[in-house]
Amino acid sequence: MMQTGIRPYYPDYSTVPVERQINPYADNGGSVVAIAGKDFVVIGADTRLSSGFSIYTRNQNKLFPLSETTVLGCSGCWCDTLTLTRILKSRMQMYHQEHNKNMSTTAAAQMLSTMLYYKRFFPYYISNILVGLDNEGKGCVYSYDPVGHCEKATYRAGGSAGALLQPLLDNQIGQKNLQKPSQEDLTQEKALSTLKDVFISAAERDIYTGDSVLIKIITKDGTKEETFDLRRD
Repeated sequence: MMQTGIRPYYPDYSTVPVERQINPYADNGGSVVAIAGKDFVVIGADTRLSSGFSIYTRNQNKLFPLSETTVLGCSGCWCDTLTLTRILKSRMQMYHQEHNKNMSTTAAAQMLSTMLYYKRFFPYYISNILVGLDNEGKGCVYSYDPVGHCEKATYRAGGSAGALLQPLLDNQIGQKNLQKPSQEDLTQEKALSTLKDVFISAAERDIYTGDSVLIKIITKDGTKEETFDLRRD
């Protein structure tokens, strides 16, 4: 057999650049809903902490009291949530020690916006909703994007089921797309009932929302807490 003198080519893969990707974020799911009224505000968050198809715990509190009239609800990356809330609580404590009074809800909302903007180049992977009573005693809800943009509203849904829940809140609380909108003021009972209904709806469609819901009701008399169960599958 004749030799052609042509040697086969074997590429040297050791010199080929290989791209390595690292994702520093994890989405641990969860949903937060807040509804404000004339002299109250209610906020609820589910207690399921998961990643993908794995459930880490079914009893994780995602509502963080910052003062007697201010509560922060968080969903998303749990390690970022722990970091952000730890810094928030320390700054609230420093403010109290320096001024001998608690920070107002409006001031806490502005402080949170500033903290999120400070981390805009490596943002916290969290859906934040801050609620409380303003200086006039009215309920208020502040929602944020990851880089600190703040929007004040009377109701808001966020988290993994936020896109499913917001249209329902627009209809039931915002009275949008109704033939005969109600002219009555929103009552605490109506807000609480609607909040429970939207979470029941979310648990049917979102696998990252479920198990149970922790609810905090903030009024001028203080904060009350209650829970109710959702489906666990």
